[in-house]
Amino acid sequence: MDKTDLKIAVIGAGAIGGVTAAFMQKGGWDPILVCKHAEILAQVKKNGIRITGTRGSFSIPVNAVQSIADLPAGIDIFFLATKANDCVASSGALLPVFRKESILVSLQNGICEDAIAEVVGRGRVIGCVVGWGATHIGPGELEVTSAGEFIIGNIDHQPDDRLARIKPILDAVQPTRISSNILGELYSKLIINACINTLGVITGASLGKLLAVRKIRGVFIAIMREALAVADAIGIKVEPTAAGKLDYYRFLAGSGPFQQVKRHLIIRAIGLKYRRVKSSSLQSLERGRPTEIDFLNGYICARAAERHIPVPVNRAVVAMVKEIEDGRRRISLANIDDRVFAGF
Repeated sequence: MDKTDLKIAVIGAGAIGGVTAAFMQKGGWDPILVCKHAEILAQVKKNGIRITGTRGSFSIPVNAVQSIADLPAGIDIFFLATKANDCVASSGALLPVFRKESILVSLQNGICEDAIAEVVGRGRVIGCVVGWGATHIGPGELEVTSAGEFIIGNIDHQPDDRLARIKPILDAVQPTRISSNILGELYSKLIINACINTLGVITGASLGKLLAVRKIRGVFIAIMREALAVADAIGIKVEPTAAGKLDYYRFLAGSGPFQQVKRHLIIRAIGLKYRRVKSSSLQSLERGRPTEIDFLNGYICARAAERHIPVPVNRAVVAMVKEIEDGRRRISLANIDDRVFAGF
């Protein structure tokens, strides 16, 4: 594929969007990065993007603009890397610059593909799981914190020749896999985020401290059970987490004492391995920005309501996070002693 034949834009200059644009540029794809925050735009225009972390350290100039309206005509592939809360508005802003053949690849946390598709049309949307981590150090300075992969797929589970065009572009950033069950892959990551991200917001604790508490591990398991019940009801086969490390169906099978102890030991081990991980939603709150709860546990609750499936634990954590966002509840480990979690 001749890289000069494709016009590419990355919408969103946060950790994922900025790292993605930088490595695409390094790979010769020449993307245009939309930076809505003036301080980030100024830094990128002056000094480029500075990358550190697990993929090495380098600085690279990247073509950047401040708004979607500043993009040139004729973009072929848009990589949408905004926060989930901004995905609908950003998708709408893209409509005037869409060509008939334009593609939008969603790089959000949670499952945003359905909401985006309602704006731009299902045929234009490609689902994508971001299975690696990065963090924002400062304007134009980003750290790759963990290795992983992209997973891409057609959201209607149909063969799609466009995936072969997208794969080499994302391969420049991280290894990329094509899946015939992208919703199952997305839902798999959603479950983990609905546990780790959300409980991190409620408690303010790192993953190691979080999962050292037996009661929290019990809530963790309950969130998973409810999420899997919803997936079954709406016909999603949930894929194992990255590299098959956690098969939800196998993990939740059985109700005897041995299976219960085994589940707690597995979760405790996850907490020890990733003990320094801090909830990205908690980091958003600390920067004065809302969480993505509506696209995580909120997504589970919305789909459960459609099928009249009880999901009391997910509803409780959504309510708590909303109270924290509104200033009606403090972030504290003491929140786990709330009466809604009695019995865990």
